[in-house]
Amino acid sequence: MLTAEQLQSIMPRLSDKRNSEFLPFLTGAMAEFAIEAPARAAAFLAQLAHESGQFRFMEEIWGPTDAQRRYEPVTKLSQDLGNTNVGDGKRFKGRGPIQLTGRANYRRFGDLLSVDLLADPPQAAHPGVAFRVAGLFWAKKGLNELADVATPDAFKEITRRINGGTNGLAERQAFYAVARKVLGVAEAPLSRDGTRTAPIPADEPTFERGWEAIRAHARRRPGRKTKRRAPKRRAKSSPRKKAASKTRARKMLRSSKKKR
Repeated sequence: MLTAEQLQSIMPRLSDKRNSEFLPFLTGAMAEFAIEAPARAAAFLAQLAHESGQFRFMEEIWGPTDAQRRYEPVTKLSQDLGNTNVGDGKRFKGRGPIQLTGRANYRRFGDLLSVDLLADPPQAAHPGVAFRVAGLFWAKKGLNELADVATPDAFKEITRRINGGTNGLAERQAFYAVARKVLGVAEAPLSRDGTRTAPIPADEPTFERGWEAIRAHARRRPGRKTKRRAPKRRAKSSPRKKAASKTRARKMLRSSKKKR
């Protein structure tokens, strides 16, 4: 089982108070969702360390910013998040180390965890629920199986499934390297060509927590500059067409002279 000393080594900026407060809930969630094996725990803790700033940020800071105003009805993003009532944007803002966002996602995760998150959304930021939310997402996205591979490519794929890209990959990898050492994760076996590679599960389960919709809408945000299209060039006339055009012009000129 993960100890306070190991957690402190992996997340050196974690305060003693939060370490002692969070550890029982963290280890409980890891046991519930089969994340206790060293390879799985190392990847899980490394990703959570980056996503939450070493457990300093368990709740989205609310402005609201222009981006957060789009959580509110009625926008396409609010519809994708399931936010139907005025105030739902703030009520169901991002919470937990892997932020859960949006009424529809609070309902779905709450139902799966047997917790009424619609009636009491702030529970999602409490460590007793927050780490279970993170564990549920981790298991449903097939991240345990990827963590078992224990290669750089597998960890990069874990990052993509969480982040939608590779944002913060260098920091995630740094946490992962420390976590592997602290938890005693062995190197992946060498392949015949001398590289540490292993098959990566190809199928990615569909299981979202809200960030996916926010990221998708940010990519197509109104007001972004678009590339100007080059003006269409007029097609050049062939020599035959040019000759025919000159003939018609001469005929029209002779005809106008006769009329005079």
